[in-house]
Amino acid sequence: MKFSVVIPVFNEKNTIEEIIRRVQAVDVGLEKEIIVVDDGSTDGTRELLQNFASSRVRALFHEKNMGKGAALHTGFAQAQGEIVLVQDADLEYDPREYSKLLEPILDGRADAVYGSRFLGGPHRVLFFWHYVGNRVLTTFSNMLTNLNLTDMETCYKVFKKDILQKIRLKSRRFGFEPEITVKLAKLKCRIFEVPISYSGRLYEEGKKIGWRDGVAALFHIIRYKFFN
Repeated sequence: MKFSVVIPVFNEKNTIEEIIRRVQAVDVGLEKEIIVVDDGSTDGTRELLQNFASSRVRALFHEKNMGKGAALHTGFAQAQGEIVLVQDADLEYDPREYSKLLEPILDGRADAVYGSRFLGGPHRVLFFWHYVGNRVLTTFSNMLTNLNLTDMETCYKVFKKDILQKIRLKSRRFGFEPEITVKLAKLKCRIFEVPISYSGRLYEEGKKIGWRDGVAALFHIIRYKFFN
């Protein structure tokens, strides 16, 4: 069995080489495929990715920035593994936790797994209002999907490839998180959560998501629940 790690990246020249090394270093006993999708970076990330061009790392390039969701669409379409895992490039999430993320799928209990930052794993202490925003979005998503997730907006999401192939994704930016959650719920997929650690970044350190993306997420939850 093979699993595919899809890494969407935009202007992450300071972290892209390190995250690839960390992903390469992980051994979970399965064949591993690494797909990096550069979403129109202009800071030198694209040039650094040339250093990793090999059979072990597939680098795909968007000519212009289209958003995280669009980068994931490209990566998912190229993934050859039976299991697909999303990994951000910013070092906030630790690839050493792949084993616990994959376990519920490998033992036949789950169709998708979310890594929750709010189930007790160690995390960097950061912004109170980001925490509140995450809880509001997750609660609103749960109300409309009848799920009991603790962290809908987490990066760490793992899917069986055959489940992804049943879903037509449309969101091109950060709306991917609520969209995939609503559509997994509509398919009545078996979703598991596992606790993960989290090393969040400050905006000065390169964090990109902001309050506008939170407002957009509320819209996407309603849109994909009732109109798509």
